Amino acid sequence: MVTVKICCIASIAEAELAVRHGAAALGLVGRMPSGPGPIADERIAEIAAWAPPAVATFLLTCETEPDAIIHHVRRCGTSTVQLVDAVTSRAYEALRKAAPQVKIVQVIHVSGPESVDAARACAPHVDALLLDSGRPAATVKELGGTGRVHDWSVSRRIVDTVARPVFLAGGLNARNVAEAYRRVRPFGLDLCTGVRTDGRLDAARLAEFFGALSAGAPGP
Repeated sequence: MVTVKICCIASIAEAELAVRHGAAALGLVGRMPSGPGPIADERIAEIAAWAPPAVATFLLTCETEPDAIIHHVRRCGTSTVQLVDAVTSRAYEALRKAAPQVKIVQVIHVSGPESVDAARACAPHVDALLLDSGRPAATVKELGGTGRVHDWSVSRRIVDTVARPVFLAGGLNARNVAEAYRRVRPFGLDLCTGVRTDGRLDAARLAEFFGALSAGAPGP
């Protein structure tokens, strides 16, 4: 069964809506250089405290230095930290030592075959990978929430290569989710803009997405 993470959750009301439709994980976006969905750390902590035990809460952090990551994780109290930018192995080691109960998910922004090597290098240090379509090298970094689809053939190579669960993100919606799952076979699916209207989580679009997923892939 595929796990679905709904990202850019902005309130407890949105969290409730996502969980009611079948989300097994909630993405809570901290300060970012660009992109949708950032909320205050206090709001992230509030939503994380509300979440049912079976629902994972992901803190999306752009911090890359070990002490800054640890401080952000402790401030927000989520069950998982999603590192949206590249970090060193020293950061993984420090985080494991400081917060052993927190799962670590590393984002790989899929840009080409070199992304397979990047995924292979960091996989031993993390609990899961998340494949997205950002541009970390842009003048203003794009670290998620772009609504763009990347090359799913590269994503499939990563799924087949690493011995870790892999989430697929990047431009997913009701129209392409069945094909995305069929082509990549990820552990999980992650989406933000594909279930929103004017920036707000949309119940009709959620229902449409989960319906398309159930019709074309193992349900959440």
